Amino acid sequence: MDDLYRENILEHYKQPRNVGELPDPDLEFEDSNPLCGDELKVQLKVGDDERITAVRFSGHGCAISQASASMASEELVGMPVEELIRLDRSFVLDLLGIDISATRMKCALLTLKVLKSAGLGQAVAWESDTPPSAAELSREG
Repeated sequence: MDDLYRENILEHYKQPRNVGELPDPDLEFEDSNPLCGDELKVQLKVGDDERITAVRFSGHGCAISQASASMASEELVGMPVEELIRLDRSFVLDLLGIDISATRMKCALLTLKVLKSAGLGQAVAWESDTPPSAAELSREG
C-alpha cells in the first residue's frame, strides 16, 4: 500500500496542482523550513461566504513538501477559512498516507504552517515535530 502513496507523492511532485500566482489574493503567506531550505508561498481567494474559492502555491523544496502543498491545494476549494485555521497535522499526514520520519516531519508540515498562517494573517508555530507514538494512539482509540 505504501507504494501507491509513494507513487502519488512523486506524481504530485512532478506535476503539482495549483502552482502559480493569483492576481489580487485575499490571503497569502510564505515561510520556509530552516532545516532543509524548503520554501512555500500560498495565496488564497475567499468568497463573500468566507469560503476559499481559489488556491495557488509556489516555492521549491523536496518531494514531500511540494507534494503536500499540491495535495492540500486540491482539498481547500470550498472550505471555510474558519475550518482551514483549525486543521491539524493529521490533515497533511493523511493526504501523504505514508509514515513520515521525524527528520522529514517539518517538510511535510510546512504546507500546514503556511496555510494556517495565511488564514490567520500572521505566522503560526510549527505543529508538533514528533508524530504520536503507537502507544499514544492506542490510548486515544
